[in-house]
Order: sequence, then C-alpha cells, then structure tokens
Amino acid sequence: MTSPAQAPRLRRYLLSLLVFSTFVLGAVLINAQRGEPGSAVQAHAHIDLEASSVHTLESPDFPTTTSSAENHDTITSSGSPLTTDLFAARSTPGPDIDIDNQPIVVEESTPALLAQLAKGVNDLYLSIEEAGYKHLFVYQPHYSSLLRITSGPWDDITPALSPDSNLIAFASNRAGYWDLYLLELTSGEINRLTGTPQYDASPSWSPDGRWLVYESYSGENSGGLDLYILPMGEGVPGNADPIRLTDWSGIEHSPTWSPMGRQIAFVSDRDGEAEVWLANLDETLLRFQNLSQSPRSLEAYPAWSPDGVKLAWSSNQEGMRNLYLWDSTRPQAPVLYVGAGDQPAWDPTGKVLLTCYQTPNRSYLTGYALDSPGLVLPPLALSGPVYGMAWGPSSLPQPLPSPFNQSALVTPAPLWQPTLTSANDLPSGRYQVVPLGDVEAPSPLLHDLVDESFQALRAELAKRLGWDYLANLENAYVPLSVPLFPGMLDDWLYTGRAFATNQVLINAGWMVVVREDFAATPYWRIYLRTRFQDGSQGVPLHAFPWDFNARSNGDPRFYEQGGGLAGKIPPGYWLDFTQLASDFGWERLPALTSWRSAYTAARFNEFVLSDNLDWYSAMLELYPPQALYTPTPVLPPTATPTPTLRPTRTPVPTRTPVPTRTPVPSRTPVPTRTPTVTPTIKLSPIPQQDLGVTPGP
Repeated sequence: MTSPAQAPRLRRYLLSLLVFSTFVLGAVLINAQRGEPGSAVQAHAHIDLEASSVHTLESPDFPTTTSSAENHDTITSSGSPLTTDLFAARSTPGPDIDIDNQPIVVEESTPALLAQLAKGVNDLYLSIEEAGYKHLFVYQPHYSSLLRITSGPWDDITPALSPDSNLIAFASNRAGYWDLYLLELTSGEINRLTGTPQYDASPSWSPDGRWLVYESYSGENSGGLDLYILPMGEGVPGNADPIRLTDWSGIEHSPTWSPMGRQIAFVSDRDGEAEVWLANLDETLLRFQNLSQSPRSLEAYPAWSPDGVKLAWSSNQEGMRNLYLWDSTRPQAPVLYVGAGDQPAWDPTGKVLLTCYQTPNRSYLTGYALDSPGLVLPPLALSGPVYGMAWGPSSLPQPLPSPFNQSALVTPAPLWQPTLTSANDLPSGRYQVVPLGDVEAPSPLLHDLVDESFQALRAELAKRLGWDYLANLENAYVPLSVPLFPGMLDDWLYTGRAFATNQVLINAGWMVVVREDFAATPYWRIYLRTRFQDGSQGVPLHAFPWDFNARSNGDPRFYEQGGGLAGKIPPGYWLDFTQLASDFGWERLPALTSWRSAYTAARFNEFVLSDNLDWYSAMLELYPPQALYTPTPVLPPTATPTPTLRPTRTPVPTRTPVPTRTPVPSRTPVPTRTPTVTPTIKLSPIPQQDLGVTPGP
C-alpha cells in the first residue's frame, strides 16, 4: 500500500504520465498533418539561416596535477562507503531534493516556446541505436528532422561539440577498440585521438578548446573507470600523453567541463553509490566535492549551462527519472526540480533543456523551457536509446560533405526476416511451433514467426560475446499441459513467442542483472561478461548490479526487499544483452508482484516478441478458443467416507474441592400428649395389729 506521504508523489507521476501520453498523441497528429513519419530518418533539406558568431572562452593553463597517491588519500578521507538501500520505500524525499514544493508542468508546448529553438543555428548532435549499432545523428528541433552522419558495422557514442563548433569529439570502436575520434563538420573527415586497447569514451572540451577530459578503463588490477585529460592545443592532437585526474578503485565517469574553465563535474561512487562530484582544478588536497549528496537516489549525466552557473543532472529516485538544477551561486540551496527525463542537453541560450524520456522498452526525445512551464518539444519517438547528446551554435555546411551524404542515404537492412514452414494441416489463421536447431531446452520450440529472429539474435550475440549464450535455455515454448510457477498461468512462454535464458550463469560470474524501476514496477537489464577482456568486446559497467542472493544472508531487510544492491560494480567488459535482444524485437517483462519472495517471479531472464499482440490473441495463433476456456471442475462420485471423529482436547485437570459434609437434619420431636390429671386416691390407713406368732400345733 502507498503511504500517505508517498501519495502526492504518485499522483504527480500519474499526472505527468497522462500529460506525456497526450503529448505523444499530439506529436503523432502534428507529424500526420505534415506528412512526416515521426521516427523515420528525414532527407536533409537546404537550410538558409543567419550565421551566428561564436565566442571562445579562454581559461588559464591546466595546473600541475598531484600524484595519484595524493589524490587517493584525498578521496578516501571521507569515510567508508555507505550501505543505503536505494529502492526501499520511504515516506519522505532526501533532505536536499525538495520535490513536494515544485510545480507540476502540465501545459502543452506553444509556438512561442518552439520558436526559441529556431533562433540562430542550433543543431543537436546525438548518438542513437539503430539496427543493432549506435551512430551519430543531427537533429534540428525547428524542422523536426533527423540526419544520420556516421554509419558502418561499429558503434559511435558520446559526442561532444568543440567550443568553436567545428569539431565533434566522440568515442568509437570502428578500429576494434574503444578510442576517441575527431569529426570535422566542414569536411566530414574523421581522425583518431587515442589508440590504446583500454575503453575511452565520454569526452568533454575545456572552454578554450585546448584540453579534453574523458573516462578511461584502467583495467581489473588498476581499478575501474577513471578520468584523464588529453592536451589538444599543441602539435598534432592526440600525440601527447594524457594526464590522470582521478585515481579511485571504483568508477568515475561522465565528465563535463565547466565553461568557467576551472571545474569538472562527474559521476563517482566514492561514497558507495552514484553521486555527482565536482573537481576543482585550482585545488590539490581538497579538490573533490560531493554536490548531489542524495543517498537515496542514483545520479547521472551532469551537464553545465552555457554560462557555467547552473549544473543539470538526472536522478533516479524510487523508479522516477527526473532532472534537477544546481545553482553554483547558491551551493547550499536545494536543487530545483525541472521535470521527468534523462541525459539533459542545454541549448546555446541556456533557456531550454532537451532530454530523453525513457520507458521500459522505448526512448523519446523531448525538452523543457526553464523560464516558462510546458514542453518546448513534443516527444519524438526514437529508434533506440540515446548514448550522448551535444547542443551548440552550429550547422552543417551546404551542400553536405560526401561522408555525411553517404551516411544519410544508408538504409539499414532488417536484422531478420520471418520465414514460414510449410504445413498443410493447419487451420486458417493458425501457426505451428518449429524446432530450434542445436538448442537445449525442455521443449526447444518457438512460434514459426519468431524462430528466425531468435536464430539471428543468437548468431549476432555469439559474434559479439565470444561464446554461445543462447545454446542452453531454461525454457522456450511451454505446452498447455505443463504447469509453470504459481501466478504464471498466462505467461508468454505458452504462446511460443518467448524464451527464458539460463539463470545459473549469475552464480558463475558470467551474468549480472541491473534493476531498473519505472514508477513502482521493477524491470531488469542483463549484462553478459565477454570472452575476451582485452577491450575488443563489450564495455565496462556503469551501474550497480542487483544481488538476489542477499535475501539469504540472514538480514531480514534484504529478504523483504528481494535482495539488494551489490557492494561494488564488477570489473571487466560486459555486453548489454537486453538492448541487443530489443534490437531484434525481443522485449523484457516486468517482475510479478510476488518477486520479492519468489525468485522465479522476478522474470528477469524472460523475453517476448509479441508483434503488438496481447496474450490471448497470441494464444489463438496456436490453439482454438475452446482450448483456452477455463473448465469447471466436476468432482467424480466417490463413496461417502466414514467421518473420522476429531479427538477433543483433554482438559487440564483441576483440583477437586473436598465436598462439605451435608448435616443430618435433626429429628423433629413428636409432641407428647398432655396427660389427664388423675385424681389420687388416698387410702385410709389400716390399723396395724400386733399379730403374734401363731403357735404351731
């Protein structure tokens, strides 16, 4: 049940969800009137806009860095990591995030707000997943068009626009390893900046364009992700040795350089969880400061405003992903709530924040105006998740350079095509289940319309992972005669359109599960450890996994929560199986309400390809309606059993009191008769004679 203190937050979330759905419908209607598909890649039209001047901020030279040991002593002086449960229900928000007093944005977007984006030349560069790969796109908010500018069988992520708006620094594995690259917007030419086997990503420019700060994986023995600074001002960029900014055994990632020049914000788990930290480049001993200080939420994606006064970041608190603003002029004031979203990106004027809105299986692009309520951009459905955004006063040249033009004309090939197996005895509108070759499962069968997708996913996963994860399944198709776990009577495994992967790999250390809450519903993301740990496969983890085994450690708190966050992020390189499965149409399922007490009810390993069908319609593709009727149980006649007397409980004997002797009643005396007075006869005395002795004869 929802506590009274949680009820206002839940009502706000439901209201925001209703408004968001209205905006999605409005965006669809607007695109329909324009004749534009909402998520299709549009042809890049010629744009004649006024050129805007670019002012480059200058900053002093980067100060001499301290030794790694000195930095390590500084960051470990704050104490031991916190052990706070981030997903436990609570009645009040954190002390530094005043949610209840923030206004609710319910107004629709207006032409005046949308016109702010059309002033000047403001293109948004972002990395979007499309057909299994991540590539760079250009989005023009005032024209609602997306233009692909990179393509190929590799990934391009985390773009960062240079201060002069002529270069984009980004990360790519196009050469086999994750390195930093420079893209020249005037020519489309790409040059490599780093050339190491380690993972390098998330670059951010200094305001004078002479430095790049980025995250790099130091290896399992040297720690996790750390921050490095690469000189860019002298000689050929990328030839100088990078300067290590942080030296921490955990993770530190997503750096963003302040336009003021002397501060770098980033995400770190120094206090035991993901928080936004600030590195002051003018300090040595007390260089790092925790800005967010919210132990009950997970922070990510910090982004500075163009003037360097405000810092935006996203916070995941009780399954709600929201944007907040921190004002550097009032560092002790509570952060300001902006709205729902993830990965903020500032427009060049500092008045608009574009952001991603995440649902369990979809991603949208939207935006907020900071000086007025309402959405500045109706939600735009994207082909996949976003892996970085950069917004600045820039525009692509006309005509397009040849590399951009070639990438824009690429049509991604479908990842799989369904092929039906011939069968003459099937009724109209019904399909069959077909065997999966070389797959171990209780019933290695799947629906005839989805088996090609499964085989294509399996082949692509084995190529990227280095081992065959889908060769052994916990379940594929489940016949109606086979019962599943209680509460899973209408599970998708019965439709032949779902499969469940093997769970035992968690205990072997080859699989981890990350919990992702959406409102009050838990979803899960599976990461698989790659076979080769040399940087050629996968990426380092950026999130804490969920430990299901914690429920058995004797702590009742973890038992009631169904587990807890792992103590640290596992090292090494991992592949996001959930996202790759989504590229092939397989979607994850939410946990059942009983998942905290029933391990199987979590359903973190089950994926379904529904083709927009509900469960009952999917079942009708395999079974007649009569097979789905719930039968009324009829008990067979049996002999009347002899009732068994239930023994009564023997009463506890009590002390019998000694009976009191009943007194014998006294005999009632018989009344005596009153005697009659009898007169006394008085005899006259006889005179006495003196008799002598009679003489004898």
